[in-house]
Amino acid sequence: MKIVISLGGSLISLSDLEYLKKFAEFLNKHKDIDFYIVIGGGKTAREYINAARRLGAIEKYLDRVGIEVTRLNAMLLNVFFGKTIPHTIKEAGKLSTPVIMGGTTPGHSTDAVAALLSKEVKADMLIIATDVDGIYDKDPKKYKEAKMFEKLPIKKLKKMVGEGWKKAGENVVVDPIACDIIEKEKIKTIVINGKNLNQLENAIYGKLFKGTEIVV
Repeated sequence: MKIVISLGGSLISLSDLEYLKKFAEFLNKHKDIDFYIVIGGGKTAREYINAARRLGAIEKYLDRVGIEVTRLNAMLLNVFFGKTIPHTIKEAGKLSTPVIMGGTTPGHSTDAVAALLSKEVKADMLIIATDVDGIYDKDPKKYKEAKMFEKLPIKKLKKMVGEGWKKAGENVVVDPIACDIIEKEKIKTIVINGKNLNQLENAIYGKLFKGTEIVV
């Protein structure tokens, strides 16, 4: 089984490294699965991007700043594996698993990279792991009444997130470019809280899980 996980940067904290240890243990536990992990930049990337933007950097340069932070986050997880961190999707597809990487190209979020990697390796599933339980009708961190979708048609999701790459550091649950790839390639995709590794395991093995299935 091949599983691609887009591990949100919101799950990576320099002040709490215990999660990375548990996540590495999770990957090592499941030797029957070929894991491909694409790690986002999160708050750290946004801070660097905003600083560079204030200094006058152009958007393409800001994307490159964000990519470098995702690769730094990938290096943290890679402490447990000592693998080569690929720069391209083609390179990633040729490496032995687990594959651990960050961003690749300006104009693509790590969600988009994960979707393209899913296509490249013919993954059985793409998992977008965030710091919330799934996709909601509004931001659950701001609105207590927010309702989570158990299943969400890709066309409805695309209406929710809009079109095209907007700017470096944009924080949406699934970015528009990733949505386009998921729809075109009909990639089985779920959005789940990456902090809950039991739910992640359930989703991988087809058991009942808390999260959102994107219907393509």
